[in-house]
Amino acid sequence: MTQLHDHLNKIVATQGVLFTKLHQHHWYVKGPNFFTLHEKFEELYDEVNEQFDEFAERLLTIGGNPYSTLQEFIDNSSIKEAPYTDKVPAEEMVKTVLADFETAVKDLDKGIELAGDAGDDDTEDLCIGYKTSLEKHMWMLKYYLD
Repeated sequence: MTQLHDHLNKIVATQGVLFTKLHQHHWYVKGPNFFTLHEKFEELYDEVNEQFDEFAERLLTIGGNPYSTLQEFIDNSSIKEAPYTDKVPAEEMVKTVLADFETAVKDLDKGIELAGDAGDDDTEDLCIGYKTSLEKHMWMLKYYLD
């Protein structure tokens, strides 16, 4: 169970960083697709925030202790943040989100495996549901870029 707890904490940390990165894109997106992407990034960070909370609460439910500080999120996330110091084209923002979602899906795959090994159907279902949602977003983002 410790391995599952540790991995869920990694997912919590990743969601904390992803939430911030999506806000950054939401605030700084510019160009002809501003209205579309500004709204999309908000939709995505709202979903990430909901999942962030779900995974932290699940971890508490099964006896773990979720990370709860910004430093813990940064130190333990599967994705990295980057300060917005230079203008980033909207298309690059979308590519970054796509790459971050791909990383999150890999983490969720590992969570599905660990939860299955632990006989924790509820955590397995949580990971599967979120993975399904991210994969749908990834499909849409890929079509947006194409």
